[in-house]
Amino acid sequence: MVHAELPGDSGLDDRVPFLARLEHEERSALLDLGRVLRFAPRAPIIHQHEPSAHILLILHGWTKVVASAANGYEALLALRGPGDIIGESSALTGRPRSATVTALEPVEALAIEHDRFRIYLEEFPGASLTLLTLTSDRMRAADRRRLDFASLHVRERFAVLLLDLARSHGRRTSQGIELAVPLSKQELAGSIGASREMVQRLLKELREREAVATGRKTLVILRPEVLRQVARSG
Repeated sequence: MVHAELPGDSGLDDRVPFLARLEHEERSALLDLGRVLRFAPRAPIIHQHEPSAHILLILHGWTKVVASAANGYEALLALRGPGDIIGESSALTGRPRSATVTALEPVEALAIEHDRFRIYLEEFPGASLTLLTLTSDRMRAADRRRLDFASLHVRERFAVLLLDLARSHGRRTSQGIELAVPLSKQELAGSIGASREMVQRLLKELREREAVATGRKTLVILRPEVLRQVARSG
């Protein structure tokens, strides 16, 4: 993956997945607890509001985490990939799922029943502390993102989002930096609190400035310096 400078970026602690944070013994014990599930691209992995029976550890592939409002608006909350844990909040609180998780590409995940996961955390208190730290890092990152976005117009938020995706999910090609996760215009819009039509207009502007090239669920950043200029204009 490549890295791009971002305004207001103060570290990537929230990006370090759960498995990578564990000690070797903790990681081995956890991986022995579950069963492997496989999901096709765009297949739902967990559903918002449904009762929860297990947590999932992503082994391969990327997923999107989306929450739906009562009026039908969908917000893209996060992208989760190899080593990430999903569904842990429901496992610990007993509450229904708070978001829907969908595969963006072929995904393999380890499903661990709640009871087994709770026993594991009791047996490995270090892993329990690691999970608490991860939760705190994610909350701080979300708070920082809300604060940053509150001071920006939608055009600037979109530029920041594309730079962020280029840094975390970008791969070098002969053209430029291609986003390695396939996100639709609606999903991009849901990540910045905008409409699909607004994202279409912003992409058209960026294409006219030769900053990006787009295809069917593909997006290549040709001139990241243009995005940095837009992001800093606020």
